[in-house]
Amino acid sequence: MVHERRAVYALAALSAATFCYVTTEVLPIGLLTLIAPDLGRSRSEAGLLVTGYAVVVMIVALPLTRVTRRVPRRPLLAGALGVFAAATAVSAFATSYEVLLAARLVSATTNGVFWAVVFPVAISMFPANIRGRIVARLSIGNALGPVLGVPLSTWLGGQAGWRAAFVAMAVFGFVSCIAVALLLPSVTPQQRAGDIGPMPDRPRFVVLLLATILAVTGAMGAFTYMTVFLLDVSGFAAASLGLLLFVQGSFGVAGTWAVGRVLDRFPLGVVLVLLGLLTAAMLGLYGVGASKALTIPLLAVAGMSFSSLIAGIQHRVMQVAPSTTDMASASLSVAFNFGLAAGSLIGAGLLATAGVRVIPLFGGLLTAVAIALLAGHEMSRRRGRTHKPDHSSWSARPSRSRDAEKPPATSVRT
Repeated sequence: MVHERRAVYALAALSAATFCYVTTEVLPIGLLTLIAPDLGRSRSEAGLLVTGYAVVVMIVALPLTRVTRRVPRRPLLAGALGVFAAATAVSAFATSYEVLLAARLVSATTNGVFWAVVFPVAISMFPANIRGRIVARLSIGNALGPVLGVPLSTWLGGQAGWRAAFVAMAVFGFVSCIAVALLLPSVTPQQRAGDIGPMPDRPRFVVLLLATILAVTGAMGAFTYMTVFLLDVSGFAAASLGLLLFVQGSFGVAGTWAVGRVLDRFPLGVVLVLLGLLTAAMLGLYGVGASKALTIPLLAVAGMSFSSLIAGIQHRVMQVAPSTTDMASASLSVAFNFGLAAGSLIGAGLLATAGVRVIPLFGGLLTAVAIALLAGHEMSRRRGRTHKPDHSSWSARPSRSRDAEKPPATSVRT
């Protein structure tokens, strides 16, 4: 086991790296009005800088993770961050739309590998009984991206030009790369069967991925057009949007931190509760979104539950991974990006045809289906196995772990 202080520093470096990836992936959204005229393109073409990024992640995440599965994790993560930072720097100085798009796609190729590896590496540095807490701490970087990264980058772009925002993220990426290279211990993949979850279960894994696609599609459909909803339905002034989105994001950060305290004891229960809160918040926005007083707390609950849900799903995926945890995490990355792209696309269609007010209703119905899918699958399994106790789902009760019956999946050398 890694020395505790070094492990904490390494975890902070990895969390900073997740912040870089999340912020940079959606960075063009806040800079569309600056990028498009500067490069002589339409706003829809500039929007492809985000859509194309997500599509590349979906295509390359699984094959690249498989190809690199025997590469030591420290150089793999540091290398991915180095390529990411270099590609972001090229983006900053791109002389044409084609160069900018190509640099973004190169950055996207490292995204899937990074997300596949970063969570398994992080939990390998700490005791198995606090894996949920470590996943939640690492996810703080994800949650901070929309709260600090995107607004600050958008502000910087408005003050100094869109290229300055990309330069800032490139510098942050290089710093994170160096920190990971210096602080992360050497982690070598096992040269045989690989690191499977402590409770490998293919049906649960597949159902969890399907529920993730449903939940992310619904949530991102609503969140992508939340500013339009707040203006047109709730009647807020444009000047208050920044504060409202900060409330949504800050509750997401706080919720991600708090969920780490219970995630190890109630892995599936936490996911279901957060899905329930997210569903209630979005259906509430549809029902009473015209009231400013009620919209603010509903927005906070939506932000808290969605950010925390990502950590809960990631932890659950690594519990029930039927193959290696890096391949399971890569599969989750594909599912998440599919949901992100699908949610934005469907939300745009609803905005054009039915109006923005129905988008939270669409999101709430999809997350409700995700709850029904997860809970229904679990109850059907319990009914079919009443003769065989199962302690792996609703709570993590003390039991003999399969980890004790097989050698560790990774070896860590200080």
